[in-house]
Amino acid sequence: MRMSLALRIALASALFGLVIAGGAIAVGYLALSQQLDARATVELQGKRDLVRHILSEIPSTNAVPANRHRFGDLLIGHDHLHLALVEPRSGSPLASFSQVAQVSIPVLDARGNTAGVPDWVAPDGSRFASLREQGPTADGSAVRFYLSLDRGHDQRLLSGFLRASLFGLPVLLALVALGAWLIARTGLAPLRRFRRLAALIGTESLSQRVQEAGLPTELAELAREFNAMLERIDHGYRQLQEFSADLAHELRTPVATLLGRSQVALSHPRSAQELREVLESDVEELERLARLISDMLFIAQADHAQPPLRLEEVWLEQEAQRVADYLSLIAEDNGIRIEVRGAAMVRADRLLVQRAITNLLSNAVRHASRGSAVKLEASADDAAGRLCVSNQGETIPPEHLGRIFDRFYRVDASRARISGGTGLGLAIVRSIMHAHGGTVLAQSDSATAKTIFSLVFPA
Repeated sequence: MRMSLALRIALASALFGLVIAGGAIAVGYLALSQQLDARATVELQGKRDLVRHILSEIPSTNAVPANRHRFGDLLIGHDHLHLALVEPRSGSPLASFSQVAQVSIPVLDARGNTAGVPDWVAPDGSRFASLREQGPTADGSAVRFYLSLDRGHDQRLLSGFLRASLFGLPVLLALVALGAWLIARTGLAPLRRFRRLAALIGTESLSQRVQEAGLPTELAELAREFNAMLERIDHGYRQLQEFSADLAHELRTPVATLLGRSQVALSHPRSAQELREVLESDVEELERLARLISDMLFIAQADHAQPPLRLEEVWLEQEAQRVADYLSLIAEDNGIRIEVRGAAMVRADRLLVQRAITNLLSNAVRHASRGSAVKLEASADDAAGRLCVSNQGETIPPEHLGRIFDRFYRVDASRARISGGTGLGLAIVRSIMHAHGGTVLAQSDSATAKTIFSLVFPA
């Protein structure tokens, strides 16, 4: 069974209260015991001085029994005090005022203590504090006296304090736990907003957000993070929906074309040459489908699986020249020159860098004006290594610049289909750069008819 957070806080508060209250009771008990001990000592010392004063007024040791009433007056109203007088040389009793006083004589003599205030326990379990000292009479002869104080009242006071504390402790802890539970439940009430929102969220309601108004600081921060998480999920879900729709559209056209051609070819008897032509057309569509599937798999791996890169020192101008040599025949057919200049070394995956450059350069050649030059320029500084691919010709409208790296996004869909593109080339470039921790940037200026794509690798 899971406990609620409010109950956990209540139990933790009760446990903490138990420790604090237990410590307070222990400290209080110790302090009270010390105060009572100090009071007993002061009282005994005060009575000792009175006994000495009375002895000093008695003529001699032999006159002590005759002055017994004077010592008795000292004890009137003090039932907890007990006094015994003894002749120190012979040990014979001169006066005793209680049974406890008689019992204290051998106990204190056995201890041999004449200055302290020792505690001792009578046979019936009563606890006493006592003094064993001597005082001179008027003629200078000494009298030993035993003065005892019954500590029973102090013991009852301490026991009562302890019983009252232990009896009140559970009640106090229960009140602390209840108060902590109420405070925690009240303080955590705003969390119910999160619970209600979580119950409402579905694929059709990802736009729901937690309202921050009225939330405490800690929960307001949590609400912001929670809303940011929902925003990311909503954005990713919308991207997935768009990707699924685009993918279905991209696959539907070649599949429909293949199906239509096959049905037409089979509807009437055909010659071998006619069937060959149909199969050749089907192969072209199948190759396009294969490229599309391959590109999709690459993007999925780059965005999610994050395969380890084979990093090595790569000179961007050398890789750019290799790609330029590979595409030189296509460029010459379109009347385009390819120029490579500059130098920059980065740590990257060579094959992925070549693929990114190939995608950018093939786009540049495809959209460059006949007779113009496509330029690849490498450069580096302390912050990054760059390769810029620029061409003169058809530019990209500003409203499209922010989306040209999205999957299946085409500025001119009809032209891309005629040229055999899948609509994933720039998306692949972006995935490659993200895998390297870099970025790809696009600029297009209609005034100069110039478009520049820049690969930026971290230093």
